[in-house]
Formats: sequence, structure tokens, C-alpha cells
Amino acid sequence: MIQIDDKLISEDIFSEEFVCNLSKCKGACCVEGDVGAPLDKDELEILDTIFDKIKPYLTPEGVKALEEQGTWTTDPMDGMYVTPMVEDRECAYVTFDEKGITKCGIEKAYEDGAVDWQKPISCHLYPIRVTEYSTFKALNYHEWSVCSDACTLGKELQVPVYKFLKTPLIRKYGEEFYDVLSDVADEWKKEYGA
Repeated sequence: MIQIDDKLISEDIFSEEFVCNLSKCKGACCVEGDVGAPLDKDELEILDTIFDKIKPYLTPEGVKALEEQGTWTTDPMDGMYVTPMVEDRECAYVTFDEKGITKCGIEKAYEDGAVDWQKPISCHLYPIRVTEYSTFKALNYHEWSVCSDACTLGKELQVPVYKFLKTPLIRKYGEEFYDVLSDVADEWKKEYGA
């Protein structure tokens, strides 16, 4: 682990390579899993506020799930805030294109200018998962079999996780943090990389 300010960063985000390959996986990360996407506490009010604006971008099943469960819920195992799911399958905010590829309805609304919030930061940061402790945050690479095609494409293109996630890392922690992270990654690569 490498420390930058109050963040402990797994070296896997420097060593592992990753580029989403939606044509292969079809966005399985939005459909697979036991619970919805993790949410930060400050995102709950945002979801409540934008619901009416994003409704037209969602599936009827997604709207029904959100109207019944609310715009967010909690994981029964650990009490963490998460997005609701449609009948324990996909995230309630998911849409499907004509090829069966998932897309976030919130992000579609954002792209159209209907809302000014892109999507939950945990989705934007994936495959980095952030765990917050009382005095520090841990940024870890999350390996999941549904993303094997993203790992393959990342290796082909030689794109480390932290570079693939430049935009969401800046969104969450700012440009200055990302610049330091990039410098640390360069030093790490000189010492340990290929």
C-alpha cells in the first residue's frame, strides 16, 4: 500500500491493466451481484432530488422498483447505502440499448443536460473500490470475473487502472491528487514495473 495524504492506495491500481469492453461484457457489472451499487451518504439527497428528471431515461421496471423501494436503499448485510435493484437482478437505474448493452439512465440524463450529476461515484470509479475508515480511505482494485474482457483489453492497450480511471479519480479527489498519484505511479513503475 502507498499513502497519499489520508488515502492508502493498493499497488494493484498501478500494476493491473483495465479498459471496459462493453461490446464483450454488455455491462454485466450493472446486472450481476447481490446488491446495488454502493452510494456515498451525500449522494442520497442527490438521487432524491433528480428522480423526476431521470425517470424518462429509465425502464418501466426500474421506475417501478424505485417508486416502491425509494431512490436508494441499504444493504441488509452491512447497512451500507446502495442503489435499489429490479427483482434482485439489475440496478434500477440501468437501461439497455438495442444490442442488450447496459447504460446508466442517470448518465444518459447527464449527457442530455437534464441533470448535472453524472452517476454514483462508486460506478464511475469501478474497478477501484473505496473503503472509508475513521482516519483514512483505502483505495483497492476489485477483481471480478465479469470484467475479464476489460482486463484483456487493458493488457492489449497497456492501460493501468489509475490511467483508465483518471476522470473519476479527479472528480472524487481533485486534479492535484491525481497529479501526485501519477508521479507515484511513475516512481513505482521504475522500481517494480516491467
